[in-house]
Amino acid sequence: MHKITQLDNGFRVISGRLADVESLAIGIWIKTGGRYEHKGNHGISHLMEHMLFKGTKNRSCQALKRSIESKGGSFNAFTSEENVCYYIKILRNRLLLACEVLADMVLNPALRKEDIEKEKRVIFEEIRMYLDLPMQYVHDLLDSLIWPQHPLGLPLVGTYETVESITRKDLAIQREQFYAPNNMVAVACGDIDHENLTGIMKGLFDKEKIIKQPIIKKPGPCANEASIKFIHKDTEQTHLCLGVRGVSSNNPQRYALSLLSIVLGGNMSSRLFNEIREKRSLAYEIGTSLKTYSDTGSFFIHAGIDNKKLQKAVSVMIAELEKIKKNLVTKREFAMAKEYFKSGLLMAMESTMSNMIFLGDQITSARKIQTKETILKAIDRVTPFDIQKIAQRLFIKGALKLALIGPQSEIQIAEVKRML
Repeated sequence: MHKITQLDNGFRVISGRLADVESLAIGIWIKTGGRYEHKGNHGISHLMEHMLFKGTKNRSCQALKRSIESKGGSFNAFTSEENVCYYIKILRNRLLLACEVLADMVLNPALRKEDIEKEKRVIFEEIRMYLDLPMQYVHDLLDSLIWPQHPLGLPLVGTYETVESITRKDLAIQREQFYAPNNMVAVACGDIDHENLTGIMKGLFDKEKIIKQPIIKKPGPCANEASIKFIHKDTEQTHLCLGVRGVSSNNPQRYALSLLSIVLGGNMSSRLFNEIREKRSLAYEIGTSLKTYSDTGSFFIHAGIDNKKLQKAVSVMIAELEKIKKNLVTKREFAMAKEYFKSGLLMAMESTMSNMIFLGDQITSARKIQTKETILKAIDRVTPFDIQKIAQRLFIKGALKLALIGPQSEIQIAEVKRML
């Protein structure tokens, strides 16, 4: 059960009560991220995230770490396309400390020039790490195909050029534009009192001034034509993502698409796992995933394939997409997918951190919170016909997007493209 209170300046406080747990997870969520950026500054949200750990006007970098870690807690952050979250996990009797540290970080970052330049070098190493991990980098390539000429198609971490060009003034403007009370949410989960949490947050954030809410650029229509992006690399496997634009986090069809994803590639009982790994030994890693944002989303297959069997693997994937369009999923598959979804949701909700992220992600991206009970009922309403309908809507012949990293020749890649 969760409670929400909004302060006069728009700052929202959300609590999720979990009785009889010792841990507390609390996060400050800011509605910003990759899709609020552009080609000239992408990566700035991620750099800002790093900088908030370098110290505040009241605490040095080391003092920040010691304040939480000396009490047995941990803290971190993440940047996504539509939000940035700074969070702490600690014992519940340290609620006030956790709130004070997070508020100090988001309201009073030092943003020292020397720290900015040092942290840029750290991010350069992070960029190099991603480039050295084709199984991750290939996801960025697919995003650039699904959302061309849009911030969602740009890498969150930025590039060497864009990160290098960001100045202290740019970061200060970024903080002024986005780190304001009506653009932030505090979410805490654990055995805590909502009124106490609200009182603490009011004391910390009540004097902050309101800003105009940021506006996101909506993605244009996705061309219904096959496209491919290939990077030649002498890898032992070919890493691929095959996908299409999906549905938003508010779209009623998202539940049918979630079940479709489970049937196709959600676990070891899925069709793609059986067809590609078990029957044909074409891959070790094979699965499906979804991304959902406030107004769009994507569905994709990801795999690491035997270099010599790329064409065969892609043909099997496409055949499975066609099959789920033409025929209803079986009763057994349907029942298993529903149970798998429900069990995964319920098991995740046993963690204070998972509950905090569950609430925070919904309030910042979907802009409303659905309880686990509401979601379970929505899953129960999905029918096999709903799954077939969303498959027919998304898997349009000749419109698939394919990202590849591997050692193939251009001729081989051209042959694969003809299959799309």
